[in-house]
Formats: sequence, C-alpha cells, structure tokens
Amino acid sequence: MHPIIKVIIGAILVIGSVYYIINGIDMPGVLKIKPAISDVKIVINGIIPPLVFLLGIFIIWLELDELRIEKELKTEERRARKRK
Repeated sequence: MHPIIKVIIGAILVIGSVYYIINGIDMPGVLKIKPAISDVKIVINGIIPPLVFLLGIFIIWLELDELRIEKELKTEERRARKRK
C-alpha cells in the first residue's frame, strides 16, 4: 500500500475519533451514541497515577545508576593513583 494512502487513512481515523469523542454518533432511526468526552476524562483520570508512579520509578532508577557509576569511577581513580 502506498504511504500516501496510509497517511490519508490515518487522518480519517484521527478526525473520526475526535469527532466521535466530541459529538458522538447520531443516525436517526439507526444508531445513537452519546459523546465520549466523559469516558475520555475517566480514562485520563485512571491513567495519570500509574504514569506518575512509573515516572518516579524511572527517576529513582536513573539516579541510583548514576550513583553507582560515580562510585565505580572513584574506585578506578583510586586504583589508577595507587599504580603510579
């Protein structure tokens, strides 16, 4: 499939999903679905705490790794001084 066709399909999906979230679907006599903005708010409220938790764990991991590297560097510097 040509990349332009994929871009067009992607754009249609994005526009359609934003329209659905804001306006819902209203086909008289066939289908009526309310706007999904309230559902999006619920999902966002549910996903933010785990993401903040994961961000905190990532920061802790980075800093502990940095402390370990600094300790190893100091050890190597001491060994280098002793060799001279």
